Amino acid sequence: MASLTYDLTLAGLAVGSAAALTGIGLVVTYRTTGVLNLAHGAVAMVCAFVLRQFTVGWGWPLAAGAAVTLLVVAPGIGLLLDRAVFRPLSAPSPDPARTLVASIGVFVLLVGAAAVLWGTGARTDAPVLVPDEPWAQVAAAVLLAAAVATAVRRTGFGRQVRAVVDDRELAGLGGVDADRVAAAGWAFGSFTAGLTGVLLAPYLRLDPFGLPLLVVEVLAVAVIARMRSLAVAVAAALAIGVAQAQLTRLHPGGEAGTLVQALGANLFVVALLVAALVLPGPGGAGGWVGRAAAPPVRIPRGVVLAAAVLLLLPLGLAGDDLSTAVQVPALAVALLSLVVVTGRGGQISLCQAAFAGLGALGTAVLAAGRFPGLPALPGLLAPAAAVLLVVPLGLLTGWPAIRRHGLAVALATLAVGVAVSRFVLDQPYATAGLTVSRPAGLAADRAYYAVELAVLACALAAVAALRRGRAGRTLAALRDHEAGAEAAGVAVRPLKLLVFTAGAALAALGGGLLVLGTGAFDPAAFDPVRSLLWFAAVFVLGADNPLSPLIAAVLLVGLDAGTQAGVAAVVVGLLAAFSGVLPPWSAVRKRLVAGPGRAPRHAPAHRESGAAVGGTDGRAPARSGTAPRSGAPARAVPPATGPLPATGGLAAHGVRMSYDGLPVLLGVDLRVPPARITALVGANGAGKSTLFDCLCGTLRPDAGRVELDGADLTRSPAHTRSRLGVARTFQQPAVFGSLTVEENVRVGAEHGPGGGPGTEAALRLLGLAGPVRALPAAGLPTGVLRRVELARALASGPHTLLLDEPAAGLDPVEAGALAGLLAALAADGTAVLVVEHDLDLVERIADAVAVLEGGRILR
Repeated sequence: MASLTYDLTLAGLAVGSAAALTGIGLVVTYRTTGVLNLAHGAVAMVCAFVLRQFTVGWGWPLAAGAAVTLLVVAPGIGLLLDRAVFRPLSAPSPDPARTLVASIGVFVLLVGAAAVLWGTGARTDAPVLVPDEPWAQVAAAVLLAAAVATAVRRTGFGRQVRAVVDDRELAGLGGVDADRVAAAGWAFGSFTAGLTGVLLAPYLRLDPFGLPLLVVEVLAVAVIARMRSLAVAVAAALAIGVAQAQLTRLHPGGEAGTLVQALGANLFVVALLVAALVLPGPGGAGGWVGRAAAPPVRIPRGVVLAAAVLLLLPLGLAGDDLSTAVQVPALAVALLSLVVVTGRGGQISLCQAAFAGLGALGTAVLAAGRFPGLPALPGLLAPAAAVLLVVPLGLLTGWPAIRRHGLAVALATLAVGVAVSRFVLDQPYATAGLTVSRPAGLAADRAYYAVELAVLACALAAVAALRRGRAGRTLAALRDHEAGAEAAGVAVRPLKLLVFTAGAALAALGGGLLVLGTGAFDPAAFDPVRSLLWFAAVFVLGADNPLSPLIAAVLLVGLDAGTQAGVAAVVVGLLAAFSGVLPPWSAVRKRLVAGPGRAPRHAPAHRESGAAVGGTDGRAPARSGTAPRSGAPARAVPPATGPLPATGGLAAHGVRMSYDGLPVLLGVDLRVPPARITALVGANGAGKSTLFDCLCGTLRPDAGRVELDGADLTRSPAHTRSRLGVARTFQQPAVFGSLTVEENVRVGAEHGPGGGPGTEAALRLLGLAGPVRALPAAGLPTGVLRRVELARALASGPHTLLLDEPAAGLDPVEAGALAGLLAALAADGTAVLVVEHDLDLVERIADAVAVLEGGRILR
């Protein structure tokens, strides 16, 4: 028994050391470049194939082949990626959203290129670079981590690395060559990827899909290390490797045995799932990957008609065998799920293929009568019932995503996709002996294809409806600026859950149609690599365009069927990898629609001056009963008949807040009374923004209370406070760039407490009722954006208005108009809190001034 334990420990250390190398490379690349390199596994696979080509294919000596592979090819790939793909995306600083898409593109490109060059079959003759000696491999991983840590902490180059990690722009101003640091990080990261690939290839399946996916699974160690600590990454890799090996000695019977065997083979997947869903991930509050800068171009009817004709052609011109054509509508339905989740909802989802696979598996099981407690379902009831079974998983996937953003959501959904693939789709207990047959009357390809087109048409109509009316505006607000949407009264978290659930349903429906069309369930058709390919394809063609899934489905099915496997991945990978360098497809599409020599339809023709606020001369007509304040002309505001607090107003009592153990607020008391303007001032870092966010509901304080008219709001989210009449603006204008000015304001009116001036009155009040109302918010001057945001807040009918540096970026005329407007609002009964650095403005408008210093209000 002791000998078995020791042998299994050695085997686990061998796997763990390879995982440690991957973790080291991922952490170093992330810390030096800011990029979560999802293509790490693809680089490892390519290097393993290159070494095999050198030694097996061309007969090179192993030492020479290994030296060229690890010292030339692997770092060369990293330098090429840095120069051609990621460096153009790093100025002035890396954008996590764009670099994520680029890394997915590189992954897909390398996988497709390997499939084209070396085929899709598994190779078992990969050369053995290092004998199966786990202690040597462990020592190499530990020494490499120690050497990197020492270099970062004790060398001049290491100091440059730390400077770039802390602030790339500031490091550049200090004379640090950030590009040189990033290039070194890419070269080293690719070297560790290559080393991992050549070490693992002899003992695992070497094919374009298996090895990259295995390395994706060991992302777990980098996530556990929070993309920072090399020691934690190495320790986690070795511990998981040993634990996974020890699980193989357990052989319980029955269903428990099947589960234990699955765990024993996929413990890194479990670790990735737990780490991605529980631990804070990278990406912070990063933006989403498909945010539009302007409203989507209206699709001409001619394009829609052409697409319809192309889809109908197989019914009229093809023969009776439509085995390839039947895949296109089904795949398009599955890809439409990405339009819902990413294009409309603004959420990164890398598990849609898993949902499609569950839909396909559920359809096959239900149609065959193998689902416990249910008879065989006839006709199209099987895919419909499979959708209902998959929807709860979409809900569960969306649940952890409601508190996450950017790369953290990407990792969470990727982990879900990998787990579903490993523990369900690839397991014999789910798929053994499974046969699929079409419903009666749809056995012929032509009849089934017609039904698929009908389902696709219904799905397109449903998705198109999400682009119109209140639902379209609400989803666009969520996508464009999540915090701004919540401040406008949008219930962001339930909306995210709805988006993920609807996406899972569409993907499952598409998967069910696919399995009925092909007549067989193939787990490989729904593996995590497929999810990355689908995401990249829809993104580069326009995630918010309902026709993009149709084009993507034709490309993915047609290119591989008409040429060879991997060509579609190469094309999609190239487009995604260089999406930050090449002109975006949306801009190309807009130019094609507009025609040569014609200006874009929504191009702003003039700059709206801030003097337009309230009237042509910057002054609102006086309202009876309102007195001028601070020497400003009398101004009137349309009566805000929404709920007004009787006496108490909004108040903070003993609010405390800290970040990572560092206290920021130390028991702050502050009251914002009705009909008065309260100014909050203080030096940078005094805690003004933190207190402001606690009042708004963006942050929940560690201790203390936030009350509105005596009612405790401490645990109430931002959208609830907005619906109770507490509106806010942001330090950086939180507008929805893909919506017009009028639509921005309408979002506030639709989700506010009601009783406010409404959209039209708010537009007139802020001088936005002219031609500017029809312009997209993206690209408008700062002064106009601040008025748009304030108009959106006022349209909701608030009784309390919280403004975070509202005069920042305004010229004197705009600032003067703002001062008059705030005075009129306060005279009308509104409680106003202003966080402002412009002391002249504060002196002009404020009835009371609170000074925050060192986390306390000075008395």
